[in-house]
Amino acid sequence: MVDKLHTKYVLAETDMPRAWYNILPDLPRPLSPVLHPGTKKPVTPDDLAPLFPMALIAQEMSQERYIEIPDPVRRVYAQWRPSPLYRARQLEKALDTPARIYYKYEGVSPVGSHKPNTAVAQLFYNQQEGVKRVATETGAGQWGSSLAMAGAFFGIAIEVFMVKVSYHQKPFRRSMMQAYGATVHASPTNLTEAGRSILAKDPDTPGSLGIAISEAVEVAAKNNDVKYSLGSVLNHVLLHQTIVGEEALLQMAQADDYPDVVIGCAGGGSNMAGLIIPFVRERLSNGHRTRFLAAEPTACPSMTRGVYAYDFGDTVGMTPLVKMHTLGHDFVPPGIHAGGLRYHGMAPLMSLLHEEGIVEAKAYHQNSIFEAAVLFARHEGHIPAPESAHAIRAAIDEALEAKAAGEERVILFNLSGHGHFDMLSYDRYFEGDLEDYDYPVEAVADAQTRMPQVDEAALGVGD
Repeated sequence: MVDKLHTKYVLAETDMPRAWYNILPDLPRPLSPVLHPGTKKPVTPDDLAPLFPMALIAQEMSQERYIEIPDPVRRVYAQWRPSPLYRARQLEKALDTPARIYYKYEGVSPVGSHKPNTAVAQLFYNQQEGVKRVATETGAGQWGSSLAMAGAFFGIAIEVFMVKVSYHQKPFRRSMMQAYGATVHASPTNLTEAGRSILAKDPDTPGSLGIAISEAVEVAAKNNDVKYSLGSVLNHVLLHQTIVGEEALLQMAQADDYPDVVIGCAGGGSNMAGLIIPFVRERLSNGHRTRFLAAEPTACPSMTRGVYAYDFGDTVGMTPLVKMHTLGHDFVPPGIHAGGLRYHGMAPLMSLLHEEGIVEAKAYHQNSIFEAAVLFARHEGHIPAPESAHAIRAAIDEALEAKAAGEERVILFNLSGHGHFDMLSYDRYFEGDLEDYDYPVEAVADAQTRMPQVDEAALGVGD
């Protein structure tokens, strides 16, 4: 490939992709059906209607390959999209590697992460159906702040249940949500039956995304004027994020290059899926041999240590059952600083790609990822979110492997958000106070005993 002297490739607004790509009809095999938590039968649109507007339910189940992005959504996107693709030349030089490293930078959004790509879309469809209030959960706060911003744009009140440990670790994310007009609670709370039941068992619990989801779903289920919104995991969420990968494909073409490996941090799966899914399409249809690598924390390793099974998306067991890589729905992770990756399960779509051998997964300790984050910041300038630093760690390791092998390797990763509200985490790292934690294998086995039992053979979906 021609090595052009450029560091940034910007597409004009008119070049912004006009459709999201839906990979469901192109998967090697269909996703297992989503099941009703009570009957354990495949859900119908009517089953999901108390939680989501019908337009999003249709997208969740759609077999259309391309779904047009509505003009009002594109107009909001145009405030920061297309996001830039950078060549990490200074990092390459520091590593003395023959690898070429690119990163798609989603930190240019108003809230500093990739999450508005789906928050804006979801609240547009809610507004179209007359919804006035939406409840949600958030971990580190990127999702909560994104939905709060979108709520301000579309005139929808937002109630956020923020995982308690992150509520205290990341107070400025909470302030950002409040600046956009959202109401924010430290989860678990005494406001819901789910929260009260958890607090009764463990008053000092740090909380978890599963618990926060239970609280938000309960608010939506018990109030006819409230819908629920999720920032990752579900098909329609990953669909909206594919604008990242579609842009990256065009930008890599402008760079006269193509990735050998595409990397993303992985918690629920949305930012990684958004980047890789269009490249997976190219691998499946055009014979590209690109590898896809999910980088996750050792403290919450759903893909590397979890089981591929039906489980609830929340702790209490209110959500539908989905087949995914899971550590068990009652998993409460340690308080690592990558709060957005502290979820017990992985998106069903990403889980299937992992099962099919298309997506690889590696787990990293938090001291290792902060080391990579600092190295990246000192050479590229951007201070990454702890979540995104997992992808940086994986990219650096790939570049060093290329150096050891004496081979060229083109690496693309998603820098899914900046770390400007995570500096207390960096302080802890500089002070040597971060603990590396490995989630024990026996804990997964124990959690399996409490997972819902599903007769997959009877459903015709067993492996």
